[in-house]
Amino acid sequence: MTTMTMAKALNSGLRKAMERDSKVVMLGEDIGRLGGVFRITDGLQKDFGEHRVMDSPLAESGIVGAAVGLAMRGYRPVVEIQFDGFVYPAFDQIVSQVAKMHRRTEGTVRMPIVIRIPFGGGIGAVEHHSESPEAYFAHTAGLRVLCPSDPQAAYATIQQAIACDDPVVYFEPKRRYWDKGEVDEGFDALDTGGSADPWRARVLQVGTDVTVACYGPMVRTCIDAARASTEASVEVIDLQSLSPLDIDTVAASVERTGRLVVVHEAAANVGLGAEIAARVTERCFYELEAPVLRVTGYDTPYPASRLEEHFLPDLDRVLDAVDRAMAY
Repeated sequence: MTTMTMAKALNSGLRKAMERDSKVVMLGEDIGRLGGVFRITDGLQKDFGEHRVMDSPLAESGIVGAAVGLAMRGYRPVVEIQFDGFVYPAFDQIVSQVAKMHRRTEGTVRMPIVIRIPFGGGIGAVEHHSESPEAYFAHTAGLRVLCPSDPQAAYATIQQAIACDDPVVYFEPKRRYWDKGEVDEGFDALDTGGSADPWRARVLQVGTDVTVACYGPMVRTCIDAARASTEASVEVIDLQSLSPLDIDTVAASVERTGRLVVVHEAAANVGLGAEIAARVTERCFYELEAPVLRVTGYDTPYPASRLEEHFLPDLDRVLDAVDRAMAY
């Protein structure tokens, strides 16, 4: 086991995927010589060459469009969108081409594309550099959506996403890039007999009174809240896969605890929390002892960086929801 940051774990996972398969290529703004704005691809162009790690023009639609062409010719392109707010110029390519090409061609053409997107707040960034657009893509049929929460998960899931024959939108919580954790670099992420299934949720802390479901940047916050709770025993579930959603794991937990709180940075309106609440209510209506509660960002445009601490869910807001759930 090696202690490393999530950024380093992603770099190591990308490197392993490139060593495993010569068809894996990368393209994006400043990912080559600079190593990406967050240095996730640092050293990869030097070691694998400019023909496999390519600096692109500042044109997100062109980047994703080029990836579509590469995928059609048998490559496995990994695209970096430099910041979450920059993905919108490529939105048409992603939802109209990447998500639909496999079905449109009746399986003849596959789209093994990974679209990496640093997302979320917490780093004091300027406008358009802190967004939570995951619901747009989780809503789109034909796309898989993954979101790691710690270095080990990042190391494994980036490799699994690249090996997947379906297109994967891969959200990286930028405020967690520098969080450290233990990583087993000898772990074979592609071993089908292994225990790490990227499409299944993970129970990170066992509890008996309230289930808290979360993902990405909110996982650490929710674990801290669970440990700080004196009024309830809190079970924390890292969803990890946002599409498909592993409702089975969440429902099994709620059937034991009788309560559910869903936490994410994105706005509440038509967010992932609403979908999870609806599905769990359908599955666990007779086991629920309280309504499903949501702790989210507010239904406003993302604020200026000096106000983001008031916008983002924090430990106190999660604990308040746990207390309200227990009060029913």
